[in-house]
Amino acid sequence: MNDLSRLSFASNLSNADSRLQLLVLSNGHGEDVIAARILQALLQQPYPPDIFALPLVGEGHAYQKLNIPLIGTVRTMPSGGFVYMDGRQLARDVRGGLLQLTWSQIQAVRRWVRSQKKFSKQNAVLAVGDIVPLLFAYISGAKYAFVGTAKSEYYVRDEVGILPRQSKAARWENFSGSIYHPWERWLMSRRRCKAVFPRDGLTAKILNQWPIPALNFGNPMMDGLEPRFNTQQLYSIDSQQQELTRPLMITLLPGSRPPEAYKNWEIIMVGVSALMASFREENSFVPNSGKVVFLGAIAPNLDIQAFAKSLKSHGWQASTEFPLPLPDNQALIFQQRNVYFLLTQQAYNECLHWGDVAIAMAGTATEQFIGLGKPAIAIPGEGPQYNPAFAEAQSRLLGLSLILVSEPAEVALQVRSLFTHPDRLHLIAENGRQRMGKPGAAQRIAECLMEKFC
Repeated sequence: MNDLSRLSFASNLSNADSRLQLLVLSNGHGEDVIAARILQALLQQPYPPDIFALPLVGEGHAYQKLNIPLIGTVRTMPSGGFVYMDGRQLARDVRGGLLQLTWSQIQAVRRWVRSQKKFSKQNAVLAVGDIVPLLFAYISGAKYAFVGTAKSEYYVRDEVGILPRQSKAARWENFSGSIYHPWERWLMSRRRCKAVFPRDGLTAKILNQWPIPALNFGNPMMDGLEPRFNTQQLYSIDSQQQELTRPLMITLLPGSRPPEAYKNWEIIMVGVSALMASFREENSFVPNSGKVVFLGAIAPNLDIQAFAKSLKSHGWQASTEFPLPLPDNQALIFQQRNVYFLLTQQAYNECLHWGDVAIAMAGTATEQFIGLGKPAIAIPGEGPQYNPAFAEAQSRLLGLSLILVSEPAEVALQVRSLFTHPDRLHLIAENGRQRMGKPGAAQRIAECLMEKFC
């Protein structure tokens, strides 16, 4: 080995010895996915950290896909992580061992930090979610950063001012001048907290009123949504000709949590039937092509045959035709006259990008659809997630981009209204992109973490 090789080897060894040890804490499936996007960007850095994870809710499948080791006990609670919506769900979780699980997880976090300090390794904690992982990060004794996915100032205000609220309890959400309460801001303002990444610019602006290192880097929820087929490749370059030939595409988002998603689907199908009736009217609002495509985005963990059975009961016939390139060779196709229906578990991104409007009863998927500049019509269900309280809160978060209806039969009227008022669609597009941010947040956050922690 020559002198140059020895120098290079010693440098690489030194980098390996001083590599950051990062522990990621998250509390929910959606939070795990957001954390995983940031971790993928971190692993692309020149000297990536050694990464460990502890999902506080669920089993951390998003981490397992990246082969990231878990440091403590993981378990799925009866509520699935929706305890904040229903006191009965919390009671079920307590009976299911929530308190014992929480204590064991706190011990695991502190044990991990102690072991890193014992070997003089630089270490840090990344908390993703709400106050629970943030509190765990503080208790750890290590330096930490926080990605706030659960709260946004848009829940209580917009750029003009505070939103009117009906219930007295709701008015307390902003009692201290921010959606983040004083105890949450205290945790974010500690010296060991090196960075806070809120989900939007308005929230970052409000948090900067206090000594909180809040940065507006965007929302990782909008990353990784690129379609394999771009809609611009499907139609004529001539914009006028495109409007004559392209079908109207309606994305259906029933959610991903069973059995709720199956119940949501039946509600959505009532809305679809109302739309089908409106298409048959003489003054229909569909494009000149007369073609309509429904895109059913079905989560991989759900039984697609249950959705197919529901379609058949509503008069849809299996078909082999489809007016668009199929990005999923396992997709199921149905047809009624010149209206097509696609059920897919592998073309989620295409369902988001191709849809002109969504009928939505989902959390993250609805927000992502709206973040692409599209309108969504929401129908509150029975829950436990997509219930009236959740839908009302989501409508405040997403503003004019989310249209709430009380009955699924109202969907047809709202779709007609949207496509006969193009100026409204323009405002919706601007609003959605502003509230959800530009893609690339995970990369920006990863680069910042390396700077703050190393």
